[in-house]
Amino acid sequence: MAFRVCLRSSIVARRLLGDSNFLHSAFVSSSRTLLPEPVNTRLYTTSALWLGCRRFGSVPQITDVTYEQLKKLLVGGEAAVIDVREPWELREYGSIPGSLNVPLGQVSTALQLDPEEFNEKYGGEMPQKVDNIVFTCLAGIRSKNALEMASELGYKEVQHYPGGWQDWAKNEHLN
Repeated sequence: MAFRVCLRSSIVARRLLGDSNFLHSAFVSSSRTLLPEPVNTRLYTTSALWLGCRRFGSVPQITDVTYEQLKKLLVGGEAAVIDVREPWELREYGSIPGSLNVPLGQVSTALQLDPEEFNEKYGGEMPQKVDNIVFTCLAGIRSKNALEMASELGYKEVQHYPGGWQDWAKNEHLN
């Protein structure tokens, strides 16, 4: 249903903008959507249309967290902070106080564990699907991947600290 609404909106937007090459024909029946060729694949990569489609979908909105916001969340205990770096990286560089270490390769499996197993393996309380989770790593790339994994598993309140440990250390003057 959401896809149909989004497709219809996209067709109207493209026609209004004068892109006649967008879709030669699109037929939306009551039971399914048929897309005869050719389809312009730019529809799926145009950020304005993608953002419009996301409002209708079930994918949660991805938000970045700043250093100040993360600090506030940690002080208030309002979020589970999960560092997705490898354990050796935490030993070598350091870690954000109060964060749990779940390496990126284990995030998907870890978030599907029984809460007791999660606690035994990672030394902290497993976040629930409605809990606020902030993923972090060294520079923000792996944490964004972890955020996407958690979203796919049904976690609703997932966030991402794009600065990662490097930004944290700079702001904490730990260089």
